[in-house]
Amino acid sequence: MDGQLLTERLLEYAKTFLHLDARDEEYMRNLLLSRFHLYAPYEGDADVSDIAGMDVPDALVAEALAYAKQNQWIEEGEEERFAADLFGIMTPLPSAVNDEFARIRREGGAQAACDYLYAMCVKNYYIQKTAIGRNMKWDFADGKRRLEITVNLSKPEKSNKDIAKLLTVPQGKKYPKCQLCKENEGFEGTATHPARRNLRTVKVTLGGEKWFVQYSPYAYYDEHCIAVNEEHIPMNVSERTPAKLLDFVDIFPNYFIGSNASLPIVGGSILNHEHFQGGLHLMPMHAAGYAKRYRAAEYPGLTVGVLDWYNSAICFEGKERADVEAFAAKVIGAWRDFSCPECEVLCRTGETQHNAVSPIARKIGDVYSFTVILRNNRTDERFPDGIFHVHPEYQNIKSEGIGLIEAMGLFILPGRLKRQLEGIARILCGLDAYDPDALADSKNDLFVHRDMIAKLMQEGKAEDMRAAAERCKGYVDRVCAAILGNTAVFKEDDTGKAGFAKFMKKLSLEEI
Repeated sequence: MDGQLLTERLLEYAKTFLHLDARDEEYMRNLLLSRFHLYAPYEGDADVSDIAGMDVPDALVAEALAYAKQNQWIEEGEEERFAADLFGIMTPLPSAVNDEFARIRREGGAQAACDYLYAMCVKNYYIQKTAIGRNMKWDFADGKRRLEITVNLSKPEKSNKDIAKLLTVPQGKKYPKCQLCKENEGFEGTATHPARRNLRTVKVTLGGEKWFVQYSPYAYYDEHCIAVNEEHIPMNVSERTPAKLLDFVDIFPNYFIGSNASLPIVGGSILNHEHFQGGLHLMPMHAAGYAKRYRAAEYPGLTVGVLDWYNSAICFEGKERADVEAFAAKVIGAWRDFSCPECEVLCRTGETQHNAVSPIARKIGDVYSFTVILRNNRTDERFPDGIFHVHPEYQNIKSEGIGLIEAMGLFILPGRLKRQLEGIARILCGLDAYDPDALADSKNDLFVHRDMIAKLMQEGKAEDMRAAAERCKGYVDRVCAAILGNTAVFKEDDTGKAGFAKFMKKLSLEEI
């Protein structure tokens, strides 16, 4: 590998895709030469003819990593940090990105500005599109409802205990304090903290506070973005949250935005730093109709209803932002102190708060649409992981908390399932022997699926691997639907319907 030639190829890539100004070309060439411990540029005409056709930088990344390993600059496990550093120095400075984003938004609108930032994050290797494309994806049509299911191959599975520990981690012990902090932008990374040299964000003001918006490197859906408070403060969904969400959709009417609940079990994977998640993608829940409609005498301009959805969600829409914001705050405050023992909902036990919400906002033309998903994180002897968490019989498929994205119908299942579902399919079609004793061994990779396998085998063997894989997928579909049912604080039975009606009455709503 010729380092001087590689430098010229990277330089051409930066000019083509990363907005390198011609006035900065010599400066950038010298930076790249320095990274490669070289003291003179390539002589002659470098072959860069293939650069313009690159959709993603993977080929160049591979060349750079091969050169680094050839010169023993990096060891096993340091590849991501080296690549992020290299493409980070070729990416415009945050100030330039913010200026250009603002100009494009002013002249061409929010989506055009987002297109600029998203494309840059793909081209500078922050969003690794090729790796994301390997995730397994499919849809499940469940009557009038629909779920989207993905098996994520790039992000490790976390337990509720791991997530809860984040709330008690001593602050000030590390830099950056967490993976969301503003100090991540440009951070080289360490053995325990991901490299973010190539991260770029844009500044926004939400609820009178300083926030920033970035794209998720995992990109669970189209233009998956994260809005992050510049202050490292814990998640806290309160009556102030609707104003922040509505500020966001005023700035980005092309995106939805929502917040995880701010309690363990029902919250997301990061509870120690306030943030929202959104993006271009329309979630399955967005297509749900109303199961019941209500009238709010205090807010006659609002359309209010209970969504025909697996979990317990209230949706309301209106053109007057002030009314939407006020009613959202009312719902959040009312739910915090609401108990319904017959539905196993207790708002608190002692000083421990249990009720929480996941609020979501959209802007459809000049109409504000707001949804509040009601959550509760109480546990008991039957369900030590959570009464409204994934029940034990389904945790072989999904054991993590059901956060905002999954509550809206997009399931992110652990990468281990790709391997394990293939193993189950091999048993179902007879390629591998069905041995219940072997599956009872906790060291067996399929141990957690032993009950699932037994149930599927009772239905008979599959004809071939394709049929077996379809049966496995169908089982996962039904489990995902059941999991969302587990999270519903008001079940779809008479007791649950009566409990929901009780809460709607507390909101002074009249059914129509």
